[in-house]
Amino acid sequence: MKILRDPLLWLLALFIALLMWLPHSAPLFSALFPQLPRPVYLQESFVALTLAHFSLVALSSVIAVAIGMGVGIAVTRPGGGEFRPLAETIAAVGQTFPPVAVLAIAVPVMGFGKAPAIIALVLYGVLPILQGTLAGIAAVPASVQSVAQGMGMSGWQRLRKVELPLAAPLIVAGVRTSVIINIGTATIASTVGASTLGTPIIIGLSGFNTAYIVQGAVLVALAAIIVDRGFERLALRLNRHRRAR
Repeated sequence: MKILRDPLLWLLALFIALLMWLPHSAPLFSALFPQLPRPVYLQESFVALTLAHFSLVALSSVIAVAIGMGVGIAVTRPGGGEFRPLAETIAAVGQTFPPVAVLAIAVPVMGFGKAPAIIALVLYGVLPILQGTLAGIAAVPASVQSVAQGMGMSGWQRLRKVELPLAAPLIVAGVRTSVIINIGTATIASTVGASTLGTPIIIGLSGFNTAYIVQGAVLVALAAIIVDRGFERLALRLNRHRRAR
């Protein structure tokens, strides 16, 4: 019974139900937008668009996590501290650079499709992860570091067994922010030929079809809420585990 009261499962069930129902929702959208001859997006299935959207977000997020955490760890080591301001500046510039501009620059070089979109999403996603990693490692008490060092742990052992476990909640918070940003930003990937939930939105904007825009936007918003709640649950578990240690 506890599972049936789980709001995350209800949100997930709602999302799946919408995916199944939208192709058959013409009566509703015809009533809402009677001036539109084709009120439901049917060029591609919403299931296929969702899978493509999440595969794009997942791939770009994995790359962003590898870069953000890797750089964050490197600049908190004794030999990398002097590069920390440079790393933070580059990451900040990457996020403030408009993703549309990144796509415009990357398309002539890489062509249309997922590749330029991944570059834009990675640039947008690195900064929150880098900041979360830096904040998490900085929050590890110096006394804990001293005890670990006194136990004869090497730098790698302290990182793996002490610093990263204690920094995990803040790192996950950065990853959470990055992924949520990328779920929304991935919609513009459809402007360069990548299939995402932004496809009906872009087609709707270009064809003045408000129904298409609503259908794509509702799915993107609900997907972001579900992922955000999932990360919230993960963060709570990590905090409980951290207190238990």
